[in-house]
Amino acid sequence: MQIAAGEAKVITDIVLLSFSGYVCNSIYETVKITFLGTGTSQGVPVIACECAVCQSADPMDKRLRASLMVETASNTIVIDAGPDFRQQMLNAKVKKLDAILLTHEHKDHIAGMDDLRAFNYKSQAAIDIYAEERVQGAVRKEYAYVFSENHYPGVPRMELHNIDNYKLELKGDTVTPLRVFHYRLPIFGFRIGDMAYITDANYIPEETKEQLIGVKYLVINALRKEKHISHYSLGEALGLIREVSPRKAYITHIGHQMGKHAEVNRELPVNVTLAWDGLEVACEE
Repeated sequence: MQIAAGEAKVITDIVLLSFSGYVCNSIYETVKITFLGTGTSQGVPVIACECAVCQSADPMDKRLRASLMVETASNTIVIDAGPDFRQQMLNAKVKKLDAILLTHEHKDHIAGMDDLRAFNYKSQAAIDIYAEERVQGAVRKEYAYVFSENHYPGVPRMELHNIDNYKLELKGDTVTPLRVFHYRLPIFGFRIGDMAYITDANYIPEETKEQLIGVKYLVINALRKEKHISHYSLGEALGLIREVSPRKAYITHIGHQMGKHAEVNRELPVNVTLAWDGLEVACEE
């Protein structure tokens, strides 16, 4: 069953999570996550690639760049806004956007922010962008025309806010930044309620793992089955999932080397699934 953005009630009865086939028989508050994109930096299919995954007709093998939307009673929050941001907003029929959280400054996570203009027009306000200082610097450089003294008419409006290692308060919602590492680059994941989202990581410090205690829904990246220098492999991600022991875990930031969705999914533990673009999950508080 689909849940309208911002709907502030408790949903009882069986909740069907998109067309996933996973059925949950619990009471859910309306904290909803939508996987806007589940692919790696090149997306899937990869340009000019003729591998079986890139040539697959299965819609679950079509992956835009990694991004997640979190909807609560108070906020619609998007984590990362890469080059597919416009199409992701159209696909998910997003009408309201309160804030963007940026994990880090790589192009596949910030390259779509010019399209915030549409939300500026609708709300007649700037969009709040939360990022650590280094990432803010990259945003200011990438979008210098946004932050110049002489604005060209119609440029997007962004209000930058700093993220440190402490909790953020976004109009009633508490967001906990999670320090992780993308090879040697320190980046942020985020915990909102009982859901944690970590992408592009290949190392998580012990103090961050402590912040994951009690997480019921864990989203974690896994690029492929083979080891990679800056991303978790599938085996490494599964090891972390065993440590954290969430109720459900979802794999994202998936490359074409991982294999076909249907085939890989059959190999996973019962509480783990490869996420796909458009998957909606109602997270129990």
